[in-house]
Amino acid sequence: MINLSGELTENTEIITHDNRGYNYGDALFETMKVVHGKILFWEDHYFRLMASMRIMRMDIPMNFTMEFLEAEILKTVEANTLIKSTARVRLNINRGVGGKYLPKDEKISYYIVVEPLQNDFYLASTVQTYTVDLYKDHFVAPGLLSTLKTNNRVLNVLASIYAKENNFDNCLLLNTNKHVIEALQGNVFMVSGETIKTPPLNDGCIKGIMRKQISDVILNSGDYILEEASISPFELQKADELFISNVIIGIQPVLKYRKKEYSTKVSEDILRRLNTKLRLS
Repeated sequence: MINLSGELTENTEIITHDNRGYNYGDALFETMKVVHGKILFWEDHYFRLMASMRIMRMDIPMNFTMEFLEAEILKTVEANTLIKSTARVRLNINRGVGGKYLPKDEKISYYIVVEPLQNDFYLASTVQTYTVDLYKDHFVAPGLLSTLKTNNRVLNVLASIYAKENNFDNCLLLNTNKHVIEALQGNVFMVSGETIKTPPLNDGCIKGIMRKQISDVILNSGDYILEEASISPFELQKADELFISNVIIGIQPVLKYRKKEYSTKVSEDILRRLNTKLRLS
């Protein structure tokens, strides 16, 4: 059961040939985790979406309040009998149908898709191997558009194929300045001693919701120093730890990059603090 602009339907083949999100990537999306009827970090998701719609010059409907979209999401979760468990939700916003590059009109459409997830809180990874490599066939041009979650993810698709063909669990993306900016499905944090470094938004990384949560945890920890600065591939070989973050997995430690093997002590500590923050909120 999906939510198509407010109407619940079991028809999952509803995108028409002239949908602008399909034809031109003229669409935005938010991926969220809903636990027992609560959308984690909903306020952050909502304000990121509104800011992204403004950057995309979308005409935000008057009814797109925080309360309205929250109700639509939870209505869809409940329709899929997941309101008392945990769900992954994708909210897709597009500029409807019609027009070529120039939209025919400014009418906004949306759809909401949900699927079940197993764990309420974020669990420490139990995988024995998690290997990444650099993806160097194509590069991200840093700028305001590169920080948005648009439907134009062709670079991520190609890098995912590269990772599968070469038996990597993930790839690290580079910008046109050859700096590491993010992984395929999340932001990157690099640990060196007590300093935890993450690329700045102006390097081209996605403005991640979990990136913000983890940054807050680090800043309030009293034990670690957060540094927003460019990361060169050379630094990866000298780091103590490397981990990836997004709102679905929380934190995924990287265990190996080429010949370098990483520990997981700090990432596990940050994860514990994150879960404590969630329980108290």
